[in-house]
Amino acid sequence: MADCSPAIVKSRQRLQKFITEFRPPFTARKLQKAAIRLNQDQSRHMRFEASYRVVRRFLVLLVFAMALGACTTLVDGDMRAIQPIPASLLADMREKEMSPADPILIRIFKQESELEVWKRDRSGKFALLKSYPMCRWSGRLGPKTKSGDRQAPEGFYAVTPALMNPKSQYYLSFNIGYPNRLEQALGYTGEAIMVHGACSSSGCFALTDEGVAEIYAVAREALNGGQAAFQVQVFPFRMTPANMAAHREDPNFAFWRNIEEGYDFFEVKRQEPKVAACGRRYVFNAEPANGVILDPLLPCPDLETTTDPDLVAHHVSETTAMEAFAASGPAVGAAAYIDGGMHPVFRDILSTMGEARLAKRTSLEQVPISRPKAALSDPYLPDR
Repeated sequence: MADCSPAIVKSRQRLQKFITEFRPPFTARKLQKAAIRLNQDQSRHMRFEASYRVVRRFLVLLVFAMALGACTTLVDGDMRAIQPIPASLLADMREKEMSPADPILIRIFKQESELEVWKRDRSGKFALLKSYPMCRWSGRLGPKTKSGDRQAPEGFYAVTPALMNPKSQYYLSFNIGYPNRLEQALGYTGEAIMVHGACSSSGCFALTDEGVAEIYAVAREALNGGQAAFQVQVFPFRMTPANMAAHREDPNFAFWRNIEEGYDFFEVKRQEPKVAACGRRYVFNAEPANGVILDPLLPCPDLETTTDPDLVAHHVSETTAMEAFAASGPAVGAAAYIDGGMHPVFRDILSTMGEARLAKRTSLEQVPISRPKAALSDPYLPDR
């Protein structure tokens, strides 16, 4: 989070208030002509005095805003959903040969409490644009199966423009699209699983107001640029051989091995996997040999797939490494989480400064932190 002096923050807030209350259709040329007319015709000065004050105020505040572009101040009210992508993030895009209109893909890792925004670059492949620490997610590792279980889901989802929510009670948000087609067929229930602001979760992924403002703007521009829907991939953890071996005795391990196929495809190819379902599981980059539509509950028919040497080599290497880790260390318990997790960055603030301070730092409305004691019990510690 950027640090701004009180004077800078106050100036940005004054500009925000002015733009919200008064949105004249002025251009630079119109403003210049208005100033010239006011100077040339002193007899009309009193008549235009009110307009002159508005113009002068607008120009002064505009200069402040242009000078303070590097300072982050969140916009409130109706303007929040149309905030531009921050200048620093646009600079990162240019450096990585991306444009705001290029397609995006989002990956979420529950154990690490991180969300990644990937964007397609000039090569046609996806590259990492930015990683965001998650302030809060709820439940335990594993998929969501029913409404009210506080579980944050795991799987593959598609976010269309209709799922973007500019009127969120948690600043801004988008619905990830749970339950997807496979989950609906399996009878999973629940709705409105969001990526949103603040630091409170009951099945959602809370990114702080500042974090979700950036992600929302990037997603909005990609959708406006022609992307029909962006894929959201949610995993229990980074699916490395060490993590897979550590969780090999978890009841969800078979499910995790299934979604690992999509994870590995993206890791190797840096392309969005094509996702379908049959036989009560996900299938990736496969088409029915006879052209029938796959049914999530029926056994998989013969599928046409392309054997990729890079993927085959990666699978063999990862499996060998996982077996080596399994032989050298015990599995972790399945009940390690009391109720979800919190990124260590926010846990440090919560433990040293308290709930009120963290709420103030993560939300304009100072939304209370959900189940702070459980957040402090998050067992995950990054390697140091």
